[in-house]
Amino acid sequence: YLQRLPSFIYVFAYRYVVLTTKHHEGFTNWGSSVSWNWNSVDTGPHRDLVGELGDAIRKRNIRYGLYHSLFEWFHPLYLMDKNNSFKSQFFVYEKTMPELYELVLRYKPDIIWSDGDWEAPDTYWNSTTFLAWLYNDSPVKDTVVVNDRWGANCSCHHGGYYNCQDKFKPGTLPDHKWEMCSSVDKRSWGYRSNMQIYELMDEPSIIKELVQTVSYGGNYLLNVGPTKEGLIAPIFQERLQALGKWLSINGEAIYESKPWRVQKENGSDSIWYTSKEATVYTIFLTWPEGSLLKLSSPFPSAGTQVTMLGVSNPLKWQALPDKGLQVILPFTVPSLLPLQYGWTLKLVGVA
Repeated sequence: YLQRLPSFIYVFAYRYVVLTTKHHEGFTNWGSSVSWNWNSVDTGPHRDLVGELGDAIRKRNIRYGLYHSLFEWFHPLYLMDKNNSFKSQFFVYEKTMPELYELVLRYKPDIIWSDGDWEAPDTYWNSTTFLAWLYNDSPVKDTVVVNDRWGANCSCHHGGYYNCQDKFKPGTLPDHKWEMCSSVDKRSWGYRSNMQIYELMDEPSIIKELVQTVSYGGNYLLNVGPTKEGLIAPIFQERLQALGKWLSINGEAIYESKPWRVQKENGSDSIWYTSKEATVYTIFLTWPEGSLLKLSSPFPSAGTQVTMLGVSNPLKWQALPDKGLQVILPFTVPSLLPLQYGWTLKLVGVA
């Protein structure tokens, strides 16, 4: 019941959900006072979808984020401002700003995920005035965070955390908190009735993206597009449930983790590291030949202990002649393990 084609939900990562409250077509998923008869209360489901989802999410102790598009494709006031080279601000004062203030005051979001900023500068959007109010005087001033899409050329330069661009993947560890937003449907952020199975990310691809993102200190925000009836298609449910199953075993290496001094093993794309205080997690995406995993980055000690998440017994290991260690994995085929892709070693007592 999330309205029409352009509306969608972003799901998953560090225990937060982001709902599209309004996409570029202008339909609001709440009873907006400045979107008369073009909102989910006046028409369609006749329900306050932003409020209902927020209540359900918070009962599960999950942070609630609100996506909001600053601009609208067809709004006459926006087109007027655009024709004026954005020297007028009729749309901003009559539509965008009232919506943002209303969302904050009514729903008190933990995250504001701004979008649709790229055609005009932040001075047109009045972004700094709104953000100053948000962080100094709003009811969520001590808890809210925002992304970096508040005007042309703001992305990857200004914001509580950076998106930079859709599906952004840094090659090294960034020096600012960031988020990778991706979509199960590789060709769309909304639902497509004609999508084909080969156009969707499979479970290994999703897990690999998640692991790479977290190893580089980012949050992973995975999108699924509901149908016009607001239903999550079974194929999307299957992908999300598979990721949930993987996290139920390996989540210790993901949630509340931090980047380690080394993000991946010797330039490999199949062995990645995260950490929590003195504990190092090694996430390997390919089962090694002979069930022997060689790691050159961790330096073992006499007190080193190695376990695998989801496996009860500790694993044997031996120091390598030059540096690192070799771990003897459970001698079995991966198909007999609780998961068939992506496994995590917990290393204690390594440097």
